Amino acid sequence: MHRYRVAGLAVASDIELPGLYGDGAAGGDPDVTIAAAAVPPTLEAATEAGPTWAIRGDRFLLRVPSIARFLLGGGASIAYEAEPGADADDIAAFLLGAAFGVLLHQRGLVVLHASAVEVDGRAALFLGASGAGKSTLAAALAQRGRRLVTDDFCVVSLGADGRPRVSPDGRLPKLWAQSITQLDLADRQGRPVRGRLSKFYIEPVEAVAEALPTGPVYALREARGPLPFGIEQPNVVDAALLLRQNAYRPRLVTQMDQGATYFQVAAAIGNHGGVYFLTRPMDFAALPATIETLEQHWRSLAPPVGAA
Repeated sequence: MHRYRVAGLAVASDIELPGLYGDGAAGGDPDVTIAAAAVPPTLEAATEAGPTWAIRGDRFLLRVPSIARFLLGGGASIAYEAEPGADADDIAAFLLGAAFGVLLHQRGLVVLHASAVEVDGRAALFLGASGAGKSTLAAALAQRGRRLVTDDFCVVSLGADGRPRVSPDGRLPKLWAQSITQLDLADRQGRPVRGRLSKFYIEPVEAVAEALPTGPVYALREARGPLPFGIEQPNVVDAALLLRQNAYRPRLVTQMDQGATYFQVAAAIGNHGGVYFLTRPMDFAALPATIETLEQHWRSLAPPVGAA
């Protein structure tokens, strides 16, 4: 079994999961087990269902045509059955993406579609849908010396002191070929995420291994029309809605009755780090100005509670 650590969870998998850091120090029972097994095409007596998924109790069935079927059990296991001719890297990509995202929801965790880097001992998050530039911005900041925390999803939990914390996702960042070229990262380009995509794993300069307190959270949007380049803070209600809208698979928040948990975490993030809009042009030429805007904003923020 391959051993990994994803979002603070010990994972044992019978299939290699490219793009994850191996957990050589792992011992004892894993929190999550991934293994090939027979997976039914449907869930009998499902309480909720869509074209490619179904829920019954603590079971979640996910079907990815031409790739595999995945059956998640109680946030502790993922069984997968490959479709004929499916590529192992494709199966691994969906295991780490959609399937693991659902599993984290099953565990009652707050899962945000976000990248993150370390800023003054805290995790600064960048929210956005696929294609919003989360990974590119995080990679550019990593080139400036910021340690990477997460690339695609952030698991946020509340500590005993009520402060929100982000656990590293344990995976290498992924970038499209164009971003790799523009950021001059060819020397750190790894294997393709999937065989037919021009998207590749990238070895970060330095990544965070420990959970960090949550710092400022930025919802990414494009500067166009009436939206000027810059950073602004929405009101409290809009900030809470932004976090929920940027949940990893937002519909699951309702389906798994997690609305109150997301509201609680949103309030804690607002109190301890703040939620902001980061509006910037969606082109590589504007990246230096975007990074300078962020650096200025970080210098302007009050020191974290407990900082010297």
